[in-house]
Amino acid sequence: MHPRLNPFQAAPELMKAMISLSEKVEGSGLEKSLLELVKIRSSQLNGCAFCIHMHTRDARAHGESEERIYLLDAWRESPLYTDRERAALGWTEALTLVSQTHAPDADYEAVKAHFSEEERVKLTLAISTINAWNRIAIGFRSIHPVASRSDAA
Repeated sequence: MHPRLNPFQAAPELMKAMISLSEKVEGSGLEKSLLELVKIRSSQLNGCAFCIHMHTRDARAHGESEERIYLLDAWRESPLYTDRERAALGWTEALTLVSQTHAPDADYEAVKAHFSEEERVKLTLAISTINAWNRIAIGFRSIHPVASRSDAA
């Protein structure tokens, strides 16, 4: 697989705006661990290898356990996630797959039970932003760095 183009070279001002949005979301006050779980889960659903690679590394660097990262794809069947995280992950799936789910009331009610109005907006923007990054990375065939055998150990 070969990259199609470098969006940072092709449209630097717009990509700077995208980075600025990402930085605002990161600094919004939502827990870093929660944001990383959302980014990983959305990237899993979208099949974005570049973003999965980046955000699993970021999550580890911020203290996330390997076990929680590995089980994220099956979060509904695992007791390792808090009720707040479960609500966020359900909302992540609902919005990432919005053409299929149409953001069900049950998922919204779960988020409403664990997040304030302001936090719901922040979470929704976090989900929207990672979905945009997924589409940029997948659409332009961004390639994640390849780890050497010694890095993988």
